[in-house]
Amino acid sequence: MAPSIQKIVIKASHIAAEAELNESATATLIWQALPLKGVANTWGEEIYFRIPVSHDLAPDAKEVVQPGDLAYWPQGQAFCIFFGATPISGPGEIRPASAVNVVGRLLDDPTRFLSIQAGTSVLMEPAAP
Repeated sequence: MAPSIQKIVIKASHIAAEAELNESATATLIWQALPLKGVANTWGEEIYFRIPVSHDLAPDAKEVVQPGDLAYWPQGQAFCIFFGATPISGPGEIRPASAVNVVGRLLDDPTRFLSIQAGTSVLMEPAAP
């Protein structure tokens, strides 16, 4: 089982951003599956990619998230990085396509991901100690 907070690095194109996973059961499954590689899809100011982790929607799943939130989208079996509005966001909010399990946060500026385009390779791995 993962200790309380695990630090990871997310790499995409020229970006390497530090993040931390929280104590949730979903985050623990993601930690245990690292390193993970995927191909970025974009939806507004969100990047998501399919990962080989399967988990149900958590009781505390969120329908609105914050900039820099990292989440697992059970419906698409995908890891999500939120850094701005999606096509269904209302004023001043970030709304996923459907509820997500928040699994962590970026420790770097989330807007760094604005330049990442669909089709970009993404790698998530444990941060160096």
